[in-house]
Amino acid sequence: MESWMKAIVLVPGTTTLQVADRVEPSVVESDDVKLQVLQVGICGTDREEAAGGRAAPPPGKSDLVIGHEMLGRVVETGASVASVRRGDLAVFTVRRGCDHCPACAINRSDMCYTGDYADRGIRHRDGYQTEFVVDSEAYLVPVPSSIASIGVLTEPMSIAEKAIDEAVQIQVGRLPDAGDAGGWLRDKNVLVAGLGPIGLLAAVALRLRGANVHGLDVVDAGTIRPSILEQLGGTYVDGRQVNPHALAEHFPEIELIFEATGVAQLEFDLLAALGANGVYVLTGIAGGDRPVTIDGSSLMKALVLRNQVTVGSVNASHKHFALAVADLEAGKRAWGSALDQFITHRLPYTEFAEALSHHPPDEIKTILEWSAL
Repeated sequence: MESWMKAIVLVPGTTTLQVADRVEPSVVESDDVKLQVLQVGICGTDREEAAGGRAAPPPGKSDLVIGHEMLGRVVETGASVASVRRGDLAVFTVRRGCDHCPACAINRSDMCYTGDYADRGIRHRDGYQTEFVVDSEAYLVPVPSSIASIGVLTEPMSIAEKAIDEAVQIQVGRLPDAGDAGGWLRDKNVLVAGLGPIGLLAAVALRLRGANVHGLDVVDAGTIRPSILEQLGGTYVDGRQVNPHALAEHFPEIELIFEATGVAQLEFDLLAALGANGVYVLTGIAGGDRPVTIDGSSLMKALVLRNQVTVGSVNASHKHFALAVADLEAGKRAWGSALDQFITHRLPYTEFAEALSHHPPDEIKTILEWSAL
């Protein structure tokens, strides 16, 4: 006999969003894991979907269960599952591969060549804003109880981890004095542009690796975002007071820029702050249709003559989810309650409309709660 559960369901391409009944999934395969969903984070992608933006239902369906940043508790496992047991906390990754490219064949669907992948809660696969979810152990990442209060940050942290990992691997591979990946960031000057959840989580990972982190945003000093950055040992730069082209005068030889703003003009302007042999990694997806003005000749000249690298990074692999869990645990040990401050708003799932339609000025991360931890 079928059991039913609640889920937040969107008709893609519209603003039709509601709590609906869905059939509760069951463990069928030997490697299946069933999680009771505890918390699901809200991000810009969710709000874009809810406003009628990019989203696609599963094949043959007209609606989509949204949500991709989740934390759950194991309630049932298939016979071959060995990494978790009933009662453990865990998350599922987001992307599922196309099944016909070399990257997806080795479980690196974050680097899919074809674009035929599915993203749970975004594109062609139902997401996690629901009471229960089932998926393969291959997509499961255990979360220790020591970070239960911030485990829902694993997915956004994985985005930061992948971008940093890619930047470091590039530098270690090309710079003659770089040393190894484990130590390249130590004492390096790093600029994090945009102190939203991705930028602040990047600051955690960078500080854990010994980098000197300078955070750029357009909020008043002393407010929550600069305050958290300073608790991590970083320094705050008010972008309203310092022109991006003058950043190099304040922080010479910036060797890594981690961009998390999604503002196209600023993304170009920040290149002026990058030091010789530096690497610039972009994670923000620029929106809008405002024209951008750049000095293309000077920009290209600097990239060539100063041996600079730019790289775009999106989504994350299982490896980066595991790194995210490890760094959240290390960050919790290092800075305690500072990481709990990342979650600024907690709402019951029934208040999904409020969470998806409003972006409070002091928000870092809003989560919807489905069940008690």
